[in-house]
Amino acid sequence: MKRSDAVLRPDSARVVGRPHVPGDDPSAEGVPRLTLVVERILALSDDEVRRELEDVHRRFAARHRDLDTMLLRNATRVDHLLDGADDDCRRLVGAYLTQEHAYQSAAVTNPSMVAAPDQSGVAPGDKRFVLSLRMIGEGHISSMGFRTGIVTAAGEVVLDEAATLTETGERGVPVYERRHFATKLRELGADVSLTARVLDQLGRHFGPTELEDAISVLDAEPRAVTHESTKLMRWLAASNYLLRFEAATSSLQERLVWPEGPFESKGLEDARFVEFTEVDGSTTYYGTYTAYDGFEILPQLIETNDFCTFEMSTLSGASAQNKGMALFPRLVDETYMSLSRPDRENLHLLRSSDPRAWHHPSVPLRMPKRAWEIIQMGNCGSPIETEAGWLVLTHGVGPLRTYRIGAILLDLAQPSRIIGDLPEPLLEASEEERNGYVPNVVYSCGGMVHDDHLVVPYGVADQRTSFAVYSVSELLEALLASPPPSPRGGFPERRAQPQTPS
Repeated sequence: MKRSDAVLRPDSARVVGRPHVPGDDPSAEGVPRLTLVVERILALSDDEVRRELEDVHRRFAARHRDLDTMLLRNATRVDHLLDGADDDCRRLVGAYLTQEHAYQSAAVTNPSMVAAPDQSGVAPGDKRFVLSLRMIGEGHISSMGFRTGIVTAAGEVVLDEAATLTETGERGVPVYERRHFATKLRELGADVSLTARVLDQLGRHFGPTELEDAISVLDAEPRAVTHESTKLMRWLAASNYLLRFEAATSSLQERLVWPEGPFESKGLEDARFVEFTEVDGSTTYYGTYTAYDGFEILPQLIETNDFCTFEMSTLSGASAQNKGMALFPRLVDETYMSLSRPDRENLHLLRSSDPRAWHHPSVPLRMPKRAWEIIQMGNCGSPIETEAGWLVLTHGVGPLRTYRIGAILLDLAQPSRIIGDLPEPLLEASEEERNGYVPNVVYSCGGMVHDDHLVVPYGVADQRTSFAVYSVSELLEALLASPPPSPRGGFPERRAQPQTPS
C-alpha cells in the first residue's frame, strides 16, 4: 500500500448563495417582519438603491457565476410585495434576501469514487474518475460535491484543479409512482385509510400538482385528524425530486447537490456511488445516501447518467431503514443486490427486484469477529467485481471508537458466501492522520479499480480526504489465503437474526 500525496482539505472560501428570509413573526407594529424589511428597501431613494447595488456587485460579483440572476430569483419570494418595482429595486431586495453559505468550511470527507462517464481525451493507460464528497459547512449542514481527476497507468492519483465557482442547480418537477408512494407512507406512519382516499384518485404516475389536488378530498375532515398524514404526504413528495445543471455553463466540479427535501434539512450524508451496468449494457450511476433532518434519517437513492441531471427518490422496505446501503454494480442472479447494516451492528446482504424497494428479509453476512471491529462493522462502498470474487471494503469500530478499514471477498455466484477475510485492517489512521474533527477515524464510501490498482479514497478524522493505492493481485492473493474466521472465533457465538418486514 502507498498513500497518495493528493489531499483534499476544507476551504472556507468556497461559497454558494442561499435564500435568507427573515423570520416572519409579527413585529411590534403588528406587521410581518418580512413585509417591513421590503417596505424599508422600497423607501430608499434611487441614488441609495444604485449605490447599494454597486457595492453588492463590487464585493460579490466575482464569487458567483451570475449574481444578478441569483438576486432576481430570490426576490421572487416576495413578488406579492413588489408590484411596480423596477429591476434594480428587485435586485436589491434579492440581495437582502440572500446569504453566502460556506459549504465546506468544516470538512470535505467520506468520498466515493467511480470511473467518469466521459473518458475522451484521456492518455493511454490512464482513467478519469469522479469523486463524490460529503462537504460539511456552517451549521454542520452536509451537501454533496464532486472532484475529478486521473488515475495514471502507474497508479498515481492526479486531481484536476478545483473550480472557483459553485452552482446548486435548478429543481425540476418529479414524477411519483403510486405503489412506492403508498408503501413509504405506511412506513412513515401515515394513516392508511386517509392516504388511500387521496391516492385512489391518482394514476400510476403523478406529479406534485395532481397530489395537491387529490389532498383536497380531505378538506372536509377535521384538521386535527388529517394534519399528520397530509404533512407526511407533502414531506415525502418534497423528498423526491429532480435536480438539473446546465452542462454548457458549469463543469462537474462546480456542481453542488444542496439539501432540497424536508428530510434533508441538516444534509445529505455519505453517498455511495456505483457504476451500474444495466441488462442492455448501458450504464447508470446510482448513489445511496442518508437524508438527515437533525432528528431522523431517511435512506435515499440518487440516480444519474451524466452527472448533469440527478433524480432523488426515497428507498422503501423494512431492509432499507438504516445507514450505509451499497449496491452491487450489476444484477446478480437477475436481482438487485446490496450490502447494508439494518441492525446497526452487522453486515447484511439484501435482494430486490427494484433498486428503490427492499422488502425481502435481509440475510446476515458478517458479524464483528476481529478485535478491531467489536463495536460494529459495515461496508465502505459497493462491492467491486474481480475474477476472484466480489471485493468488499469494510469498516470496523474498535477501542476508543477507532475506525479502521478491512476487506473481505465474496463468491461471485453466491455473494452470501465469504471466501476471503483479511485478519488485519487494510488501513488505519497514521499518527499524522489521527487528529481532526472526529479523531482516530478513516472511512471510505467506495473505491475504484484501474488495471492492477485499487484506489481507496478515504476520509481522515471526518475532516479531510486522502487516497491509498493497493495492488489488486496482491490483495486478492492475501484474501484467498485468509479464510473466514472460525464461528467460535474468540467471542461467544451468537447468530445475527435476519431482518424481516414488520
